[in-house]
Amino acid sequence: MACLSESSEIIPTTSKTLIIAVMGPSGSGKSTLMNMMGALDVPTRGLVEVADRDLNEMGPDELALLRNEKVGFIFQEFNLMKNLNTVQNVMLPLTIQEVPESERRSKAADLLEKVGLGDRLTHMPSELSGGQRQRVSIARALANDPEIVLADEPTGNLDTTTGGKIMDLLTEFNEEGKTIIMVTHDPNDAEYADRTIKNFSECVLLIN
Repeated sequence: MACLSESSEIIPTTSKTLIIAVMGPSGSGKSTLMNMMGALDVPTRGLVEVADRDLNEMGPDELALLRNEKVGFIFQEFNLMKNLNTVQNVMLPLTIQEVPESERRSKAADLLEKVGLGDRLTHMPSELSGGQRQRVSIARALANDPEIVLADEPTGNLDTTTGGKIMDLLTEFNEEGKTIIMVTHDPNDAEYADRTIKNFSECVLLIN
């Protein structure tokens, strides 16, 4: 995953399993950077490559496939489907991939067990606490076995204790081989990172 300019910040990577924190004031481009890395946006100028593919040369269907196969998303607002229960929310990425129903249900249940919600499979989002909803969001982000997980303020709506538990969980998945890239304003979250980007102007080279 690369983006280059004369002012690029280079993060040397001997391993793909990093935790990277992106920090900066409002308007500094953090969300834009995340959207580019997640193939949600394409650049109006310059070059952005994800998985050795130039985003500007990819159509909507190709971008959607790239997102579904390579990237998992964790949102500050959780973004769970209110009309689906816990296990159904986690199954969504696998449904898009047309994984057989029994297989996707089994995988979703296994992931929920791993994040400590094995006894909440049929609960609706409204029946869960904020921390539990974020755990569902994490399980959903990992359902398609992505190489990279993009987390936008993953503890932003949580109290300090619950936020710490969420960061411990992300660290655990990082140790199992997932690269975590998170936008955060919380210095406590940034302490979990292998590398913190605090100032960037035009571009950043992240992961190849």
